[in-house]
Amino acid sequence: MILPEVRDARMITVRRGGTLTDDDHRLLALWAAECAEHVLHLFEAQVPEDGRPRAAIAAVRAWVRGEVRMMESRAAGGHAMGAARPLRGAARFAAYAAGQAACVPHVAEHDLGAAAYAIKAVRAARPDDVAAEEAGRAECAWQRDRLPAEVRALVLEDQQRRNDLCWSVFG
Repeated sequence: MILPEVRDARMITVRRGGTLTDDDHRLLALWAAECAEHVLHLFEAQVPEDGRPRAAIAAVRAWVRGEVRMMESRAAGGHAMGAARPLRGAARFAAYAAGQAACVPHVAEHDLGAAAYAIKAVRAARPDDVAAEEAGRAECAWQRDRLPAEVRALVLEDQQRRNDLCWSVFG
């Protein structure tokens, strides 16, 4: 469970009573998609015939462009998570990252789910604990380098606030 019991109004859209603008919501969605896509090869190497995680990433990008509705992106996210369930290790986490990214249009806080699962994926792809930790730190740094300036402070604060809920991958 990556969502907090008490929601931060800055991560809730204006139309739902929060302060998150549509523009910033789209930026969070694009960042989540980028995080998921960065590790997608870990899924596709194991299950190349299953296009559900790739379709989920495409769906969230289509939502940002206004080409699909929130429910379509969220449904694609559910399908990607379905692809993850029978798997283990890096492939599973990579598919979950794609699923979380596609759910950002529904709940913006899924952005950290995409990022956290991507970090878990690169860690799981490493053969030993030291290499896994180094890979996780490198992935986290890579993600932070790609944060849009408009939402950078918000995401970094949210990572700190929800780090425990996200398997402490942002610490």
